[in-house]
Amino acid sequence: MRDALLHARAALDQLLSDQALVDRAAAMPAILAGCLNKGGKILTCGNGGSACDAAHFCEELTGRFRKDRRPLAALACTEPGHLTCVANDFGFEHVFARWVAALARPGDAVILLSTSGNSENIVRAARAGREAGATTVALLGGDGGRAKGLCDHDFIVPGQGSDRVQELHMLILHAWVEGIERSLGLA
Repeated sequence: MRDALLHARAALDQLLSDQALVDRAAAMPAILAGCLNKGGKILTCGNGGSACDAAHFCEELTGRFRKDRRPLAALACTEPGHLTCVANDFGFEHVFARWVAALARPGDAVILLSTSGNSENIVRAARAGREAGATTVALLGGDGGRAKGLCDHDFIVPGQGSDRVQELHMLILHAWVEGIERSLGLA
């Protein structure tokens, strides 16, 4: 247990030592709040644990974070009917791109979560988000993989293994919810 906590702390310390990344991440809530304030929505995608993190982020926005406030427009691509239909009819590499193409509009934000950045469905979703005119954001790990550079905003966090990367992604997402609420005057 202690080793796991120490590894998590080391990953967080490494993230905190990258001031440029921290500063860019700190600016993101105002950008996302701007989308929401103008009637846009936030769409999120991820595979496996990242899908759970994407859904968790959205429920913090549509539900509540620390106190009651109005719901904020956010939707995660986790609906089993869509995922299995598109995977069956077109292939799993298309599940997020088709969803983004159907729902994303200019003024929206598309947030993609991937510990490696190499999933074809994430790469295609990044391209679909840009084609739709949405603001695209990637939370990545490792070296950013194939998704690096495909979005308007990339955040590549340190971490040995997908668990540490996902933990840092969730910390960032929680900080973004807090920042979005503050930016919208809801905190």
